Amino acid sequence: MPVAETRLSIDNAEPLLLFGFNDIYLRRIEAAFPEVAITARGNAVTLRGEAAATARVEQVLGELVRLLHRNGNLTENDVETVLALSSVHSGTSAREAYTGGSRDVILFTPGGGAVKAKTPGQQELVEAARTKDIVFAMGPAGTGKTWTSVALAVAALKSRQVKKIVLSRPAVEAGERLGFLPGDLREKIDPYLRPLYDALEEMLPRERLATAMQDGTIEIAPLAFMRGRTLSGAFVILDEAQNATVPQMKMFLTRLGLASRAIVTGDATQTDLPSRAVSGLVHARDTLAHVEGIGIVEFTKRDVVRH
Repeated sequence: MPVAETRLSIDNAEPLLLFGFNDIYLRRIEAAFPEVAITARGNAVTLRGEAAATARVEQVLGELVRLLHRNGNLTENDVETVLALSSVHSGTSAREAYTGGSRDVILFTPGGGAVKAKTPGQQELVEAARTKDIVFAMGPAGTGKTWTSVALAVAALKSRQVKKIVLSRPAVEAGERLGFLPGDLREKIDPYLRPLYDALEEMLPRERLATAMQDGTIEIAPLAFMRGRTLSGAFVILDEAQNATVPQMKMFLTRLGLASRAIVTGDATQTDLPSRAVSGLVHARDTLAHVEGIGIVEFTKRDVVRH
């Protein structure tokens, strides 16, 4: 294969912002193109390797410079998106691919698939989550409320908008009490939280997910475990919130601290609460609908994406 050497002078971008703290973005580009040796000295960058791959690295750097000019900074998610688009659209410039509809991508899965809004309701949820502190996403099963919410949380974590993700669900007992179920506490509550694990496992590499859960960067817990906590710098999701009582919902919403965001999902028609109990999801929606910083997204049958 022909070997090419290209020297670039990046005079219109701050190297620290372009390459990231401790060159973290540059290291990510090197990992994506192992056949290209990248040497950066201040504003001077030298690329040496297979000609086609070298040209793609040059395209990636050019697109990152354009993003840096447009946004004023770069995030890990920006770098991952441009690299993914470069690999998917190897015959198209990253700029053309990025401006051709792929800007709606929330994140890319480890397998290279794109997670993005597929329905009007999901698109509304994405837009609301980017501008509101708390979003209530309500609608029938199969509309992708949980899936889209987890994708938004993972994207926020990867781009360092938040420091951690907290996922929660009410552990509503249907015929059996937790204390009588076999196993330790983790084994008792895991069945209630399985849908959240499923979404995370498709959006993060297995090793990274395991590490994040071990060090507390990603936490999954029943709603009852939220009492007494203050969650700062976190992206918090309360799933199946129709099964939360009014006191539980008040408790959850008052857990949010500085620089935190929350998405509350549920289907008011599928509550498993006792017949006389009022759903905290419905009560909160009706009470907070006109409060600034609160978003309400109503999914309909047209948003159903499940088979």
